[in-house]
Amino acid sequence: MAPAFLRYAGGMKINRLNFCVIGGGIGGLAAALALRQHGAQVTLLEQAPALTEVGAGLQISENGMCVLRALGVADLSAGQKSYGTILRDYRKGRVVSRLPGPSAGPTYYFHRADLLNLLHSAARKAGVDVRLGAKVSNVQKHPNEAEILLASGERLRAECVIAADGGRSTIRPALNGPETPEFTHQVAWRATIPWRPDSDVVTASLSMGPGRHVVTYPLRDQSMMNIVAVEERSDWREEGWKLNGDPDELRARFSGFGGPVGEILSKVSDVNLWALFLRPVAEKWQNGRLALLGDAAHPTLPFMAQGACLALEDAWTLARSFDEHSGVTSALAAYEKMRRPRAESVVAAAGSNARNFHLSGPARLAAQCALMAIGGKLSRRYEWIYSYDVTA
Repeated sequence: MAPAFLRYAGGMKINRLNFCVIGGGIGGLAAALALRQHGAQVTLLEQAPALTEVGAGLQISENGMCVLRALGVADLSAGQKSYGTILRDYRKGRVVSRLPGPSAGPTYYFHRADLLNLLHSAARKAGVDVRLGAKVSNVQKHPNEAEILLASGERLRAECVIAADGGRSTIRPALNGPETPEFTHQVAWRATIPWRPDSDVVTASLSMGPGRHVVTYPLRDQSMMNIVAVEERSDWREEGWKLNGDPDELRARFSGFGGPVGEILSKVSDVNLWALFLRPVAEKWQNGRLALLGDAAHPTLPFMAQGACLALEDAWTLARSFDEHSGVTSALAAYEKMRRPRAESVVAAAGSNARNFHLSGPARLAAQCALMAIGGKLSRRYEWIYSYDVTA
């Protein structure tokens, strides 16, 4: 079956438009693919010399999976279907509660590199011109086009430019001016280790302790375990998320965590860490020629696992807005109008979860008892996130 875009009656409205997408991450590749499936001419610029990824996992819930299916890249063999989340006591790993997966549909755990490879392969096959080692220095708006200046000195022109260059976007200030991010006083450690599963049932595990928590889930047919450990601290403020950390320091800082989590942390040999900074949803997403997408528009804390999903939703909505509106200016205005309220709500939910994960003393115990009592009701609390189908 052809991708859903190609079944739209108006799917060829943009076949004469030339787009430039900045950023070869999940959002950028998905946007390039979606626009190309509409018939647009698309060039994707990625500053890295290769599309490689430090070992890391990500969760794609149903609201993101529906976009992957619509784009024709939902290769489920590349992901692990989740059967919910186990909440554990952090000291001994005792199971406190088992939370079912969202009723909207299962979440899948992907190694980020595997999902990038799927999107990259599909984009190239569709005819997207992917250019690596192409760092963008500036984008200038002109009446009928935008001009992209590369660090090499080369200049490109396109009717529309999409900046999908991440939470520390160098293009976002062109629309919103300089911004000062707010340090959340939280630092995240990230690692993967080889793993032998003790069960065929794939679940995530969440262990909450005072001022810190650990999330783990399997990847690649349970041959690998993904680890994200978050702690409250103020002595580390480097934002880059590929910075090398010390595995022994990780274990020392989470030494109170026992049971399965303690065993997992004992096996970590390489780890990255980064300070979590909060940037608001952009006040201005587009100017009629240039538009922001994904984390460049709405960077989010990782506590709802929605960063990649929101970027996928953006990509579909962007291309669909060109299908339903005439002209670049109208299409980009419609894209911003449709996406901003949704992004603001999900980003706010992630911020709330950050506080819930790090309760201490009686408040933490009360929260765990509440989770044990309400079980599936907690999952339903966020159904408005997971059941959202931007492709419908």
